[in-house]
Amino acid sequence: MTATPAQMASALLGVYARVGPLFVSGEGTELIAEDGTRYLDFVAGIGVNALGYNHPVIRGAIERALTTGLVHVSNLYRTEPGERLAEELVSRSFADQVFFCNSGAEANEAAFKFARRWSGKPGIVAFSGAFHGRLFATLAATDRPEYRRGFEPLVPGIEIVPLGDRAAADRAISAERTGAVIIEPVQGEGGVRPIDPEWLAWLRKLCDARRVALIFDEVQCGLGRTGTLFAYEQTGVTPDLLTLAKPLAGGLPMGAVLLKDAIGATLGPGDHATTFGGGPLVASVGVEVVKTIAAPEFLASVRRSAEWLGARLADLATHVPRVRSVRGRGLLWGIELAEPAAPFVARAREKGLLVATAGPIVIRLIPPLIVTPDDLTRGVAILEEALA
Repeated sequence: MTATPAQMASALLGVYARVGPLFVSGEGTELIAEDGTRYLDFVAGIGVNALGYNHPVIRGAIERALTTGLVHVSNLYRTEPGERLAEELVSRSFADQVFFCNSGAEANEAAFKFARRWSGKPGIVAFSGAFHGRLFATLAATDRPEYRRGFEPLVPGIEIVPLGDRAAADRAISAERTGAVIIEPVQGEGGVRPIDPEWLAWLRKLCDARRVALIFDEVQCGLGRTGTLFAYEQTGVTPDLLTLAKPLAGGLPMGAVLLKDAIGATLGPGDHATTFGGGPLVASVGVEVVKTIAAPEFLASVRRSAEWLGARLADLATHVPRVRSVRGRGLLWGIELAEPAAPFVARAREKGLLVATAGPIVIRLIPPLIVTPDDLTRGVAILEEALA
């Protein structure tokens, strides 16, 4: 007996409040519902689909990888794609080594372990507004009490301090007990808040003085999202470890930790592992995604789009009364409202535009990096209509 759509949906654990239509395909910057309706997508899988849908680079990489027959090979053995992707990331960043895993939360958990091993100290400091994941250590470093409630006790030794409060950070970051500080150069879930480079520079200096590893979480803001390959490039501050995920393998699950030799040298075989990390299929796609996004002309296009979008949103804020402010960097923007954002997200969806929230009163825009001027013009027009 064939299950009904309602029966199929109910078979999934109800931890997501799914809304809208059933999507069956995608093309470029649009998702296509089962009735053929097209939706302009300014969510992009929450930043995963940087190259949009059905992109030839991703499709071609998957097809070529499948011809080898190697979807998975244990990390007990060498395969070429993961090694090539690691070299791509090292050659384009501050890092000397890379560890691959399956998600952003896993990457952050690994970074915590690596920092603890290097420093010999257990303490980890994060900041208000942070979102680092939903595993036990990353949840402890995430400033969302509603996400944490019911799952305590979380991993001990992790403290969240007010963002930008130097006195509080100075007290919390201890030379004796703190092994790592973690921060997003642009907070995503925390309301789309670019972090002041002066604050990051002060943190860098403090971490150096107290032998604390500085971790940049670029799971959402990295890989071209801000207009440079890595967000840290625009801050003038270099971390000791950097975490990536979301767009890294074009929608296939993949995360990474980029780290310096000084930290990597403290780790050896058996100290950390993951079954699927850096497998040949996902790594083959990752190589092509990184090369595509890192191309100077591609990043220049992202910056042009970002400049246009930022100016248009600033103009929108001047004449739409319910908009308090807009903020962002690159193609990651938040529109703070004077009231809850969810109804306006729903209204935009009804008009054919997909946007997300970033907290209770912020609408978040994360379009694919391939978004065109026509897409942006159409999307902002729909958004303005939804906010009217």
